[in-house]
Amino acid sequence: MAQILPSPRFTTIHLQTTCSIKCSPSFSIHFSLSPLHLKKPDSFLHKKGSFLGIPTRAFDTESDQTLSNEYEKIGGEVELVDGNGSSSSGDDEDKYPSGEFVFREYNTWKSLFVKLRMLIALPWQRVKKGSVLTMKIRGEISDQLKSRFSSGLSLPQICENLIKAAYDPRISGIYLHIEPLSCGWGKVEEIRRHVLDFKKSGKFIVGYVPACGEKEYYIGSACEELYAPPSAYFQLYGLTVQASFLGGVLEKIGIEPQVQRIGKYKSAGDQLTRKNISDENREMLTALLDNIYGNWVEKISLAKGKKKDDIENFINEGVYEVERLKKDGWITDIKYDDEVLSLLKERLAIPSSKNLPTVDYRRYCRVKKWTLGLTGYRDQIAIIRASGSISRVRGPLSTSSSGIVAEQFIEKIRTVRESKRYKAVVLRIDSPGGDALASDLMWREIKLLAATKPVIASMSDVAASGGYYMAMAADAIVAENLTLTGSIGVVTGKFNLGKLYEYIGFNKEIISRGKYAELAAAEHRPFRADEAELFAKRAKDMYKQFVDKAAFSRSMTVDKMEQAAQGRVWTGHDAASLGLVDAIGGLSRAVAIAKQKANIPPEKQVTLVELSRSSASPLEILREMGNTFVEADEAVKGLIDSVHEMAYSDAVQATMDGILLEKLEGSSYS
Repeated sequence: MAQILPSPRFTTIHLQTTCSIKCSPSFSIHFSLSPLHLKKPDSFLHKKGSFLGIPTRAFDTESDQTLSNEYEKIGGEVELVDGNGSSSSGDDEDKYPSGEFVFREYNTWKSLFVKLRMLIALPWQRVKKGSVLTMKIRGEISDQLKSRFSSGLSLPQICENLIKAAYDPRISGIYLHIEPLSCGWGKVEEIRRHVLDFKKSGKFIVGYVPACGEKEYYIGSACEELYAPPSAYFQLYGLTVQASFLGGVLEKIGIEPQVQRIGKYKSAGDQLTRKNISDENREMLTALLDNIYGNWVEKISLAKGKKKDDIENFINEGVYEVERLKKDGWITDIKYDDEVLSLLKERLAIPSSKNLPTVDYRRYCRVKKWTLGLTGYRDQIAIIRASGSISRVRGPLSTSSSGIVAEQFIEKIRTVRESKRYKAVVLRIDSPGGDALASDLMWREIKLLAATKPVIASMSDVAASGGYYMAMAADAIVAENLTLTGSIGVVTGKFNLGKLYEYIGFNKEIISRGKYAELAAAEHRPFRADEAELFAKRAKDMYKQFVDKAAFSRSMTVDKMEQAAQGRVWTGHDAASLGLVDAIGGLSRAVAIAKQKANIPPEKQVTLVELSRSSASPLEILREMGNTFVEADEAVKGLIDSVHEMAYSDAVQATMDGILLEKLEGSSYS
C-alpha cells in the first residue's frame, strides 16, 4: 500500500485504489492497494505498526518545470493559484466565481433582530457574552455531519462553528488547540481557509500546538498568534512516500494473485503481485509528493513572510528546539496552556480571580445558524454528502453512516430531482471509489438530476476512481489544491490458492456445465487461457466505458482523456490544468458556482440545506447496536463457511488503495 508520510511522524493524504476479490457469493474482500495514504511514519509519539515500508524521500521542488513540460505535451494550461487556494486566473474568475468569504457587519435592525432571537433561544443554545470558543481538532475528521450522540469531529461542523463565531456577538474570539491530525490535505485546506475567513471579523484567533507536524502547522500558521509549551513535539522534517508489497509473502505461502488492471498507472494490485514499486507508480507518487510539498512550502512562506529557500533550509536543518522556533518566528511565544488562558483573560480585561468564559466545540455545535440570522433565506441549495467507499447495496454489518450505498444514494438523488424546493445542488464527495457498477448507476442518476437543476461537485480529501466517476456527471467540478482525484481506471482479480491447498492437504473438485461456469468458482487453479481472455475483456470494456463517459462529460476527445487517465492519480491543481477539474476551492466556491448557474445574484444570500444530516436518537443507536450483534453472528458464520472458497470478485472495481473487508467496513469490529 503506498503511503505518503510526513517524515518521522504523522500526516495523512488518503488515497486508495481497490481490487476486489470475492470469496464466495456470500463474502467478498476488497483489496485496495495503491496511490496514497499520506501519513507520517511512526515515532515515539504515535506507535502504529507499519508493514514492509519502503520510504522514498522527496524534498525537490524543481519538479514544477517537469510538470509544466508534461502539461504542454498534454495540451493543458497551468492554472495559477493564490495564497488562499483559489484560482487567480481572471478568465476563470469570470466563468467560475470564487465564493470568497465576505464578512458583512450587521446593521442596527439586523443586530436587534439577532439579539431578540438569542433571548428566545433554548437554554442549551445560549452562550455567555464575551465567551471564547475553544475547539480542539485532532485525529480523524469526517466529511459527514455528526449527530449530538456521535463521537469524533466533523469538518462541516468545524467550519460552521467558525462562521457562526464570526457573526456571534457573544463570541469574543477563538482558542484553537491543534493536535496530530489523521485527515487528508483537502480537509486541512478547508479548515485553514475558514480560519483565515474568521479573521476577517476582526476577532482574535489564537492557536496552541503541543505536538506539531506539517498539517498541524499548516493550520496553525493561519492563526493570529501561535503558542507551544516548552516541551512541545515539533517535527517539521518534510514528507516521504512509502509503498509496501506482499508479493513475496504470498509467494512463500502458495498464493498467486491474478490481477487484471487497466491503465499503466493503476497501481491497485501491485501490493499483492509485486515485490517492489513500478516505474509508473514511482513517477506518479513522486509527482504527487512534489506537488504537496511544494504547496506547503509556498503557503507557509506567504504566511510567515519568508522566502521559500529559507523555509526549505529550516526543514532540512531538522530543527526541533522550541526556543529556536520562537527565535525564527515560527511561533509567537512559548507558553503552557494555562498561561495562554491567562493571556486571553488579560486581553479581555477579566480579573485574574475569575474564570475565562468559554464555550466548547460540542456545545457550540448546538447553536443554530437561525439564532444568528445566518439562514432562512428564500432560495435554497441542497448539499448532498457522499463519503467512504462505494458499494451497490448495504452489507450486513454496515451502519447508516458507513460508506456510499448506491441504492440509498439514488433514492436521495431522485427525491431532490422531483422537488421544486431546491434551486441547485452541491454534491460533496470524499471517496476513493469502489464498485464500478454502483458508480455507474449513481452517475446516471446524477446526470438526470443535472438535467433538471444545476449540480456542482465539490471534492474533499479524495474523489478518485469511482469518486471521480460520480463527480464527472456534475455541471462543474471544484477541488482543493491537494485533493486526490482522477485515477480513471479499473481493476479486478482473483486468488489462485492451488499451491496453498497442496501444502495444507486440502482438495476441491468442481462439476460444472457451461464453458465459463468455473470462472468465479475455481480458486484452486489458475485461469485457463480462454478464461483469462474473457476476464481481461470484461475489465477493458468497463475501462472503455469509464474513459468514454469521462471524455464526454469533460468535452474532450477520447485520445486526450486517455492521456489524463490510465489509472493515474492527480492533485486537484494538476487535475485543473488537465481539464479534469473546473476550479480550485472549497465548498464555498462550489456554492457560488451553483448560485451562478441557478441565476441567483452573487450578492443574494441563500440557505444551504444539508440532506445528509445525521439524526440518530439514543433509541435508534440502541436499535442499530442490537441489529449489529445479530448480523455479526450471521456474518461470522458466513465467513467460516467461505474461508476455503476464495475466488475472484465479480465486481469490477474503480477504486484506489487500501484493504477492506466489505462486511466489516464501517463497523466497530473492523
